[in-house]
Amino acid sequence: MLIENILFTAIVWGCSLITGLIALWAFLRKTPMHFWAGSTVSPEEITDIPAYNKANGKMWLAYAAAMAVSGVIGLFSTIAGAIVLMIVCLPGIAFLFVTYGRIYRKYKR
Repeated sequence: MLIENILFTAIVWGCSLITGLIALWAFLRKTPMHFWAGSTVSPEEITDIPAYNKANGKMWLAYAAAMAVSGVIGLFSTIAGAIVLMIVCLPGIAFLFVTYGRIYRKYKR
C-alpha cells in the first residue's frame, strides 16, 4: 500500500467524518436544522421538528457514507478513489440541494 493511498484515504475519511458530525448534529438538535450557512429555520416554520431533523441527519449521513466508500476504494487505487469521489461529490451536492428542498417542503407549515 502506497503512502499516497493512505494520505488520500485519510483526507477523504476526514471530510466524511466532518459530514457525519453534521448528521449527528442534525439528529441531536432540538431546534430545526438549517441547511445554508448563516441561515436559520424558525421552529414556527416546521410542523414536526424531530422528524425534520431526522430526515436532515439521514441526508447528511448518506453523503458521508458515499464519501467514506470512495476512501475505501482509494486504499487500493488513488485514481479510482478520486474518480468515485468526483462522481459522489459533484452530483452529491445537487442531491443535497434537491433532498433538502423536499425535506423542507414536506415539513413546512
